[in-house]
Formats: sequence, structure tokens, C-alpha cells
Amino acid sequence: MEKNALDIIRHAEEHLIERIAENMHTFGMPATLGRVLGIIYMNRKPMTLNELSEATGMSKTRMSQVVREMTDANLAEKVFEKGVRKDLYDVERDYYQTFISLFTANWTKTVSKNKMLYKKLNRELTELLESENLSPGVEEKARQLLDELTDWLHYYDWLSRLIEFFESEEVFQHVPKIEKSSPRT
Repeated sequence: MEKNALDIIRHAEEHLIERIAENMHTFGMPATLGRVLGIIYMNRKPMTLNELSEATGMSKTRMSQVVREMTDANLAEKVFEKGVRKDLYDVERDYYQTFISLFTANWTKTVSKNKMLYKKLNRELTELLESENLSPGVEEKARQLLDELTDWLHYYDWLSRLIEFFESEEVFQHVPKIEKSSPRT
């Protein structure tokens, strides 16, 4: 009976790990990161690279890359545990904070790339308009593109404010978290 119960629990944990991997993919992150996040989460304590390699079947080198990607995205962090000589990695246990980290990490990169492109295209189009040999049709197209670029920049400025809204956790004043249910006894 005990073995059957443990099999059911392991099966449920595997389902949750796979769903976390799928959810990460929805956010534009590799499913591998989600799988590792889920494994650490279900382990309910920090894990070493060796433990993660064993749990995933990945090489320690690949696992190191995955964990680095996770720490860069604020999904995992290196933690210290007295008496443990190897690096330990843990994940955020708050689903809401994980969502914020995923949302803001992806969109922050996107906003930055697009603002850089705006600067480049704005400079090129402005220089083009300053040249003297443009036909009225070409000049009109360049001005239209500059207007569109300005609208584009406003959109990415709005996204920057949205990112700040999530990072400041002000979002929870408007869409409150649901309180964690008490453990069943």
C-alpha cells in the first residue's frame, strides 16, 4: 500500500514538473529551464549540479548552462548551506513572483532591443530627410516611417511602465494574490 501511494505521489510530481516546463515555454523560455525549475521545486530544498544532472539525465556542463540561464532570468539563485561544499541552487517558491520574473525578464530584453532599433532607424531616416535630393514621394514615406517609429517608441515606453508596475508589485493592489490555503491535516 505504501509503495502504491509513493508511486501516485511521484506520478503527480512528474505531471507538475512537465506542466511547469510547458508553462515556461509559454513565456518564451526553454522547456528545459522549466523542467529544472520544477525538479528543484518538487525537491523542496536546494540541489547541487550533480543532483540536477542525475535527475534530468543532462551532463553537468549542460546543467551548469541551464542553471546560469535560470539565475540570469531570476528564476534560480545560488544559496549557501552550512556544511555543504558544493554550490546549491534553489528556486522561488512564490508562483506570483516567478510569473513576475518571467514576464519582466522577457519583456525587458524586448524593450531594450526595440529601443536600440528605434534610435538607429530614427537616426538613419533623419539623416535621409536632411539630404537634398529626395523626391516628394520618398520624403513622404520617410516622414511616415518616422511617425510610426514615434508610435512604436511610445508603445515600448508603455511596456517599460508595465514592467515597473509588475516589479514594484503594485499589480497586487489591483489584482490581489489569493491567500495560500492552509495545509490539510
